[in-house]
Amino acid sequence: MKKIMVFISALMFLFAAAASAHGPVRQKAEEEITINAPAEKVWAIIANFGDMSWHPGIKSVTVKGDNKKGAVRVLTLKNGGTITEELKKYDDKKMSYAYKITEMSSAKTITHAGAEEKVPVLPVDNYAASIGVESKGNSSVVSWKAAYYRAYMNNNPPPEMNEEAANTAVTAVLKEGLANLKALAEK
Repeated sequence: MKKIMVFISALMFLFAAAASAHGPVRQKAEEEITINAPAEKVWAIIANFGDMSWHPGIKSVTVKGDNKKGAVRVLTLKNGGTITEELKKYDDKKMSYAYKITEMSSAKTITHAGAEEKVPVLPVDNYAASIGVESKGNSSVVSWKAAYYRAYMNNNPPPEMNEEAANTAVTAVLKEGLANLKALAEK
């Protein structure tokens, strides 16, 4: 009987430990903006996967491939970091495309839980996004959606790589890009 009680206690401890573990949870961000310009004009600004000149956070882009699945672009950010993205889906008729981050440079290195950790320039992991333009008469609606995990995939993330940091950074990228796209398209 005593062995059974010890076994049950150990089992309950393991269950409680597993239940209290808090790994990363898939995050989502979506930003939408109405632009007082025809959808075709707005799409013409963002349609080329290799051209991110419309986003103020991007200094330059190098691209391999064109607007076809598998094309790869390397974004050099104004702050000097780089992000490599792969085109996953492109639909000119629907005025949309989807892409995934495949590699990022580090913004800095921190010590967390006794280990050196590289903080990526965008504090996310497994980031995938899509952007599309929808016609609304003489105006258009641009929707930019992203799904991702925080950058630190273990439990107890440092503040630089937790969900809040990831959500704040991604939301800023989307909002800044869409606001500038609106300004360019409405000129």
